Amino acid sequence: MARFRWFTHSVPDGLPVRQVYGFLFASDGRVLIRVDGAKHSLPGGRPEPGERTYADILRRETYEEVTADITDPHYLGYQRVDDGIAPYAQVRMVASLAKVYPPAPDPDNGRTYRRLLVPPGRAGELLNWGVSGRKQASAAAAAAIAVLGLPHHDLPAPSYI
Repeated sequence: MARFRWFTHSVPDGLPVRQVYGFLFASDGRVLIRVDGAKHSLPGGRPEPGERTYADILRRETYEEVTADITDPHYLGYQRVDDGIAPYAQVRMVASLAKVYPPAPDPDNGRTYRRLLVPPGRAGELLNWGVSGRKQASAAAAAAIAVLGLPHHDLPAPSYI
């Protein structure tokens, strides 16, 4: 069974990054969750050839999956995955939503995802990533306030966009 551990320092040299996901915040302080049937996740995915930065990966994946533009993403940390074969990193970033377009199919699989805005604490529950996921959501909420300058109280109820 895979083991997941959350770290807030840089990804160590030699640990491959297989995924980059983002906690993307609306101006009202809620975070965007990608909904695919009953599964909730963050926008993001795998690096593609030619992409040089985590921000490049997140920008592309965000547009492909949830048809939105984001501000300059900030590095949040990484989750180390020990799967019994070869450990790897899943990077997490935080950014503000700059513009949201009408939903469109993901070019990778043709599915159109629903987009749900929720308070950050609710994101940790919906992602269902256990202790590591709750730590990530908490770090993202703190970064949204400190780095992005977003509100942290009196947040609107969850809603689809």
